[in-house]
Amino acid sequence: MGDDAERTRFARAAWANVLGNAAKIVVEGAVGLAFGSVALLADAAHSVADLIASVVVLIWGDTRFKDPDANHPHGHARIEPLTALFVGAVIVLLGTNLLYESIHGLAFGVDAVFSPLLLGALAFAMGSMYAVYWYTATVNETIGSTALSALAADCLNDIYTSIAATVGVVGLFLGYPMLDPIAGGLVSVLVIYQGVSIARENLVYVVGAAPPDDQRDAVRRRLLAHPDVEGVHDLVVYYDGPVLEVEVHAEVDGELTLLEAHDLETELLESLREVEDVGDAHVHLDPSGIGEWKDAEEGRDPRRDR
Repeated sequence: MGDDAERTRFARAAWANVLGNAAKIVVEGAVGLAFGSVALLADAAHSVADLIASVVVLIWGDTRFKDPDANHPHGHARIEPLTALFVGAVIVLLGTNLLYESIHGLAFGVDAVFSPLLLGALAFAMGSMYAVYWYTATVNETIGSTALSALAADCLNDIYTSIAATVGVVGLFLGYPMLDPIAGGLVSVLVIYQGVSIARENLVYVVGAAPPDDQRDAVRRRLLAHPDVEGVHDLVVYYDGPVLEVEVHAEVDGELTLLEAHDLETELLESLREVEDVGDAHVHLDPSGIGEWKDAEEGRDPRRDR
């Protein structure tokens, strides 16, 4: 699928989240205010954070499709996880505020009455969020966007928080109004947890952290699988946004001609770019056995990684 088609699908998914959250806010907010439900207002307030996050993804997330330029020679890959990091931070802030409101309700009581409209609003919220989740996840199967992944995860989170809010509304129906702020508190904890999870995941991409060992090992194995590579050293694999960047020295026959070395380097680069999640690679060819690289230990065979 071309970049233009992916860009269109990305924008449609982001718009689906914007419109879905806006509708949820209007319905739950109006009904919650009308009947004084803390749980319903908490769920609607959570969607305010979702709406902000969706708008940010719609505006910032589009940069992932821009080509490298003079100011961003490595492209704009880090903008997307930065967007998702912002989503997580907003969710945590809203969740903390909702937790405060729930504790306040437990301490000072609530003034809420039951109405079937409360359950209807929650049913609408859960149904609309599942539809948005399904669409976002389906689109993201072919795009692999961390920002859309964060939005999809938050849609699921919305369903869970709406279920918790339903407990509070049922409490009103059964004559236990304190279940309403208790449910609001549960919603808040779920919101905060989801926000922290999203932020932690994308912080790894933003700071250029190393991937898990199995991904680094996959890069090493791919290099050593080439018959002309006798060893590797100074292998560095790190995140550049949501994709991996590879820097490595490959040990090869020192008698290769310049043209042969150039062709071999090209083969290795193309091979590395086929490894899952690898976006780009930088391969330096060294004559095997000279032992001049920086991570060779004194008295140790420099070709240890063969």
